[in-house]
Parts: sequence; structure tokens; C-alpha cells
Amino acid sequence: MSCMTKNLQEVLKLLGKSSCFDRILEKMTVVSAVPGKVICEMKVEEEHTNKMGTLHGGMTATLVDCVSTYALLCTERGAPGVSVDMNITYMSPAKMGEDILITAHILKQGKTLAFASVDLTNKVTGKLIAQGRHTKHLGTA
Repeated sequence: MSCMTKNLQEVLKLLGKSSCFDRILEKMTVVSAVPGKVICEMKVEEEHTNKMGTLHGGMTATLVDCVSTYALLCTERGAPGVSVDMNITYMSPAKMGEDILITAHILKQGKTLAFASVDLTNKVTGKLIAQGRHTKHLGTA
């Protein structure tokens, strides 16, 4: 396991124990973290679902937001940035009990903006659940 992956796992452990909103990610684990790319996994549990028993759209948005931010932290610059735009396309449901993979790629990182793409897929079938695009403002270099 890479040092970057271990460090990110420690960050997630701390967030899971916090009293802020990020604690909702306590059951997500880091599979791998390399510069500009992070893969996490999570079992969809009742607390993550809507009334239909599938992954809640707001939880999907949170996963896109957070995992793309972790990918930014795993770049040379290491700045989390501030969200300025996020778009999510929902393609298929993830049912309670299913394992999902959340894969974030940094597409481009400039002086003040970074662009990321995030795919949520079913771990067993590989079926695409949702795809997100996230733009973050990084401030001046």
C-alpha cells in the first residue's frame, strides 16, 4: 500500500469520527491513491439510501465532491480548493447492500482552477451508476 493511500485512509478515519457532515463517509475506504487519481469503495447501507432503497442522489453528490477533493489533495500542489461548479448525471440505481467504487481523476489543474471527473460504478458488474464533473477554485499560486 502506498504512503499516499495510507495517509488518505487516516484522513478518512478522522473525518468519520468528527461531528461535521463529513462523518457520513465513515464507511468509505480508500482502495488506492496516486497523483491525480483516487479510488474508494463503499457498501450502500440504509443510511445512504432514499425511500426507494437505492443510493440517495445527495449522497452521490457528496461522494463526487469529496473523492474529487481527495484526488486534488494527491497532486503536487495538494490544495483542496473550493467548489465553483458540480454536475452529476445519474444513470442507474445502486441498491442497498451493493458495493460501489468511486473513482476520481483530475482532468486539469491550472493556476486557479481544477477540473475533475468522478465515476461511481457497481463493484461487481462494473455498471456505471453516476458520473460527476467537479470544478474547484484553487486560489492564486
